Amino acid sequence: MTTKDNLPQADGTPQINTNKVNQETDITVDTPSQNTAITDSKTDITPIQELEKASTIEESTSEIQAQMDNVVAENSEDDSVASAQAIEKKDYHTIDKEALVAELAHLIKTEKVQAIKDHVEEIKTAFNAKYNEEIEEKKEEFLAQGGNIIDFFYSTPTKKAFNTAYFEYKEKRNTYYSNLTKDLQANLTKRLALIEELKGLLNADENINTTYTHFKDIRERWRNAGSIPKDKYNTVWNTYHHHTENFYDFLHLNREFRDLDFKHNLEQKLKIIERATELAQEKDVNRAFRELQVLHKMWKEDLGPVGKEYREDIWEKFSQLTKQIHDNRQEYFKEIDKIYENNLIRKNEIIAEIITIGSQPAKNHSGWQQKIREIETLRAEFFAAGKVPIQTNEKTWNTFKNAVRDFNRAKNVFYKVLKKEQFENLNQKLELIKTAEEHKDSDDFAATTPIMKKIQSDWKKIGHVPRKDSDRIWKTFKAACNHYFDKINAEKNQASQKEDEALVQKEAHIESLKTITLAGDQETDLKTIQDNITLWNALGKVPARKRNIETAYYKVIDGLFDQLDLDRSTAEMIKYENKLNAIRNQEDNTAIQNEYSFVRKKIDEVSGEINQLENNLLFFKHAKADNPMVADVHKNIEKHKESLAIWKAKLKKVKTL
Repeated sequence: MTTKDNLPQADGTPQINTNKVNQETDITVDTPSQNTAITDSKTDITPIQELEKASTIEESTSEIQAQMDNVVAENSEDDSVASAQAIEKKDYHTIDKEALVAELAHLIKTEKVQAIKDHVEEIKTAFNAKYNEEIEEKKEEFLAQGGNIIDFFYSTPTKKAFNTAYFEYKEKRNTYYSNLTKDLQANLTKRLALIEELKGLLNADENINTTYTHFKDIRERWRNAGSIPKDKYNTVWNTYHHHTENFYDFLHLNREFRDLDFKHNLEQKLKIIERATELAQEKDVNRAFRELQVLHKMWKEDLGPVGKEYREDIWEKFSQLTKQIHDNRQEYFKEIDKIYENNLIRKNEIIAEIITIGSQPAKNHSGWQQKIREIETLRAEFFAAGKVPIQTNEKTWNTFKNAVRDFNRAKNVFYKVLKKEQFENLNQKLELIKTAEEHKDSDDFAATTPIMKKIQSDWKKIGHVPRKDSDRIWKTFKAACNHYFDKINAEKNQASQKEDEALVQKEAHIESLKTITLAGDQETDLKTIQDNITLWNALGKVPARKRNIETAYYKVIDGLFDQLDLDRSTAEMIKYENKLNAIRNQEDNTAIQNEYSFVRKKIDEVSGEINQLENNLLFFKHAKADNPMVADVHKNIEKHKESLAIWKAKLKKVKTL
């Protein structure tokens, strides 16, 4: 027969107990007399203090055991608690909305609906927080664009997918618990009936073998009776075990049956204690706690009583191991709390950074875009910072949400003003497009080109327009301008080809002029020169880079005029007329203006020289008329007056242009 010497300690070795008892006596405890004052030489702790300490430990153990009883009771109703603990719980605040929907759908599909309540609610909280933040931002933008709040509506495919998945979860959960309630009540009725049947065995009018067989049948049906309401669990269990122990006491006349059961139950409970000892050393405290719940349920539901001499000791041993596992778990949660506190500190720092950024509004679009990127980075860091203590979670989230919302409001105010400016810019650019469209087909290049260049310059000075219009209006404006300038370029290309041809012809014409021999008759020779000048002008313009050919040509012409017997004035005016014709053919207003300014300057210079010479004559007022110096001055004055007359005639000619 198994004795107390067989009981293992925490390390699995047998526990020695010197209190010798038999199967039918209670365990005795040697306690000191109240009048005996025994002290410990090392600690000076009195036996009374020892008892008080032991009492405190016992109260703590009892409290933990009561908690364990409640957990087992909950798990007896359904396995949601144990199953939920076995499911990985992610940091849902760090996951985006699409991933949250996928995680929710995965849990509903693969896990028991009664085990995922906490997971689903955390997913729901995280999703709604992110979606509400998004909808708040969209609402602010809608109002900033002048929308009416009663017209605002916002939804996304992701939100619809979440609602669908969450509705499916609620439906499955409601169905499960509706069926569970019925099953629990039915099972409770069966168990109460089994207790009554068990009580009746004590008064059964049958032999002991038949009674014991009947008892085993009741015990087997009890094990398969199913879960009952958790609020009835401990009472029903205690009642059942009370009557079970009564039955075993009833069997004291037939120790063979009783001792076999006691031995079996003791062996199994010692195995449970051995496993609990291992769990007390387990690093994964959550896993250890989950398995401990299973051990308690086995202890209560699957195993019957042991001999009285072992009952208290093995239960005390199991309770102490339960306390140790519980303490390990509490220590683990203390460490987790420290991590959560550090996460809270970091999240508060992030919130402070967001508030600082929001309190310093940017002055332009690029500045706001930079701040938006900074806020997005901080938001990602906030969600990645991990969980905070549950009592601060809501406050921290609200503070964060308000900080981001304040930033978004300031941003929306800026972009509301900017959008108004962009609409004004759009109207200005549409006016420029209208002007470009009106002039793109014009052939009056001299008048139209300055207009087209000006509207291009004005376009660059106008600021941004709404993004949705930017590409469209730019393509329209660019097409109109390109159409016009392509037309000019086509004209220029055609003119350039003609100018190249004219250059070749004029070069040949100059060579032919060099071979002309005048007839010696002034009228005939003058006509010959004039005909050549007319032909030269008819050949057209040459490329601008070859304009010096005009100088070479008129040098040859001037040589021909020098061969004619013409007075200086007539020759100069004929030459000048040819020069003006050349300028006229250039169709260059700047060249005409420059010539006019040049002639005016020469008139002023010659007039000045005449005045200077006439002033010089005052120095010779007493000199004789035939004085060579005086005569030379008079001659010079006449020469300059003749030149002045020619320049004035030239001015009259250039004015006609």
